[in-house]
Amino acid sequence: MKIGPEDNRASLRRRWGVPLGVATGVAAVSVATVAVFGGVGDAKPQVAGPAGNPTGSAATPSASAARGSASGGADPAPSSAAADAFTITSGTTTPIDAGTVAKILASCLGSDASRFHAVIGVRAPIVSKDWDGVVIAVNSAGQYVQCEAKGDKGNSPDSPPTFINDRLWGTGRMIEYFDSVREPDGKGQYLMLGAGHYTSDVAKITISYGDNPKQYPAVMAGGAFAYAAALSPDTPPGPHYAGPSPYVHAYNASGKEIYNQKKEPQFADQQ
Repeated sequence: MKIGPEDNRASLRRRWGVPLGVATGVAAVSVATVAVFGGVGDAKPQVAGPAGNPTGSAATPSASAARGSASGGADPAPSSAAADAFTITSGTTTPIDAGTVAKILASCLGSDASRFHAVIGVRAPIVSKDWDGVVIAVNSAGQYVQCEAKGDKGNSPDSPPTFINDRLWGTGRMIEYFDSVREPDGKGQYLMLGAGHYTSDVAKITISYGDNPKQYPAVMAGGAFAYAAALSPDTPPGPHYAGPSPYVHAYNASGKEIYNQKKEPQFADQQ
């Protein structure tokens, strides 16, 4: 996987798709604190632990449990593991109210906004210069869009500003990714933010970072998933800090891991 700074703000946008078995349909599942906005299924908010089993409340992992290194997975370390060490300080998201979600979609999609209804709208644990959350919406044809949010405004790194599933990779996927972004918050941390969609084979999605095995529950609803985390480098980062890659893990209804991005050799990356 190719990772590198996109501009002087050390932000990162990337897209990649993963070929897996052919599956049809979508599941409306919510396994973390999530705002679900009608229209697709009857998803109800739940909280899931790192193993994916629903629990009664969210638990924020301790800093020691969240430590990892950027040297694992598909990305070679540009320097020593000690220099690349990091801490996930929070993986907690909070819902965005429906009125604000509507404004985010309107500013992101323009006249196309009326054709989509939101299934996920969440704020990230920290705020960067350009982003503080994400909204995922879907139309009647089952096509998804992702809009990064800042306050009540939305934007998309894609052109046209609608990221439609299957646009890059065709059909026959179990997991597909939208855009993954990273940007410093100006206070020593980095916002990690991304989203995608999944088929009905998938009941739970988690995210790990770098070579740290710790997994954080993703927000899931209406066939879409989203994640956000606050990451702090353990040593001062250089001007071209790449940071660890986020890796998606998917589980079926029985709790079996059916997809691990770190172990999947066949995926394409585009910047």
